[in-house]
Amino acid sequence: MCAAAGRAPLDVARAFLNAGAKWLQLRCKTMPSGAFLELARAIQADAAAADASLIINDRADIATLSGAAGLHVGQTDLSAGDARSVIGDAAILGLSTHSREQWDAALVEPISYIAIGPAFGTGTKHTGYEPVGLHIVKLASTAASAGGVPTVAIGGITLENARSVIDAGAASVAVISDLLKGDPETRCRAFLRALE
Repeated sequence: MCAAAGRAPLDVARAFLNAGAKWLQLRCKTMPSGAFLELARAIQADAAAADASLIINDRADIATLSGAAGLHVGQTDLSAGDARSVIGDAAILGLSTHSREQWDAALVEPISYIAIGPAFGTGTKHTGYEPVGLHIVKLASTAASAGGVPTVAIGGITLENARSVIDAGAASVAVISDLLKGDPETRCRAFLRALE
């Protein structure tokens, strides 16, 4: 997404941190491992200086080696139990879910949060799942909350609909493409204002 927007990932991360973001997730599906680790270490240093948390997508090795705060895995990545054995008990661990069966199963795993989605249609990545909508975000958030686990709404989140998923019970939102519309720092500040 950064390449499509003509922006360097490190510059984008710094813009988000300057805007006041406290959680960043670094997702580099096709980047070679060495370059991914170098980028993760640079962003981790900036995140630590800004009292923010960096979460690495998919790669438990990169999360551990970079000193990131945690890891996020999907349904086809390492299992939550295996991921936890790599990153340790203190690290944050998130798991993407897309159905009632998946979020019910996630609640017995050693995770820190559940991501539910796609909340809305998304063009960022093909998930193989249809949008779940606000009703499912609410059901998943209620179930997760009862289990003591917060939810993060993912998929198709925009400045215009972000507040609706928070109102439906999500503790947070994950945003990719809508943060890259225009200046990333300005856009991130607008999101933070909308979610206050």
